[in-house]
Amino acid sequence: MKGVAGIRTEEQAGILYTAFSYFLWGILPIYWKWLNHVPADEILANRIFWSFWFMIVFLIVIKKFPAFWGMIKGMMSTKKKLAALAVASLLVSANWFIYIWAVNTDQMVEASLGYYINPLVSVLLGVFILREKMTKAQAVSFVLAAIGVIILTASYGRFPWIAVGLAVSFGLYGLAKKLIKVDSDVGLTLETLTTAPFALIYLIYLSSKGDISLFHVSAGSDLLLIGAGAVTAVPLLYFAKGAQRIPLYMVGFLQYIAPTLTLILGVFLYGEPFTQTHLAAFAFIWSALTVFSVSRMKMVKRKRKTEEKCA
Repeated sequence: MKGVAGIRTEEQAGILYTAFSYFLWGILPIYWKWLNHVPADEILANRIFWSFWFMIVFLIVIKKFPAFWGMIKGMMSTKKKLAALAVASLLVSANWFIYIWAVNTDQMVEASLGYYINPLVSVLLGVFILREKMTKAQAVSFVLAAIGVIILTASYGRFPWIAVGLAVSFGLYGLAKKLIKVDSDVGLTLETLTTAPFALIYLIYLSSKGDISLFHVSAGSDLLLIGAGAVTAVPLLYFAKGAQRIPLYMVGFLQYIAPTLTLILGVFLYGEPFTQTHLAAFAFIWSALTVFSVSRMKMVKRKRKTEEKCA
């Protein structure tokens, strides 16, 4: 049985791992900017293909490849899980593509909005798909966020589909993952296994047309494309180590590190516009997230007290 000091050390380590994972996700746009000479679809194909091989090597090193192989066999006999895996793979691929494309077309501010509103979209998906009940605080949060999106829509003269596309694709991806129920490292390997053959076929197709960048631009470009596998996997592995050591509400607070860093990079490093209208819209979004996060923290604490009384 762990002492109080041991529990605190575990929690501190969990905070560091989780915060670092979100820090890496937050600065990931810098990596994609280094590849802005490569079309987003080719970056995506390389990201999928090299992520798969990176994870295979990683699973062999940590001796989890037998578990991965066992999961493949289990999936083959369960149509529901197989379908969920296919859907999850397509959704995460769509999410990656939208994000890479947004970053390399100077739309990082809108991309950051997508990950700010993602928790609220996940709640909404839970209400409509899983028939979960929405609390009053969640309803207030959703209304505030919706006002922010409406302000941006009026400002842009178009619907902010990048932000909503990122939030919805990642929210649906989370729902699909609930049906699979595997460790994040094995899960990523399974997802990239599903799409890696298509990524390889697409890369071969580009090569046959003479339109491929891999091995045709520079050694630096090649290393970045191949390294896309590592930069995809490493933050996820740190997240897995951290999230299991800390309460869910703490993960909820830390997750805003990533979009905040992306927003800062977009505005201050890459000079994307951030007008008073943006500020007004984001103020509603941030207010929504404050209400949402505080209510979730209170709910978790109440649940913990109830469990302690029952114990």
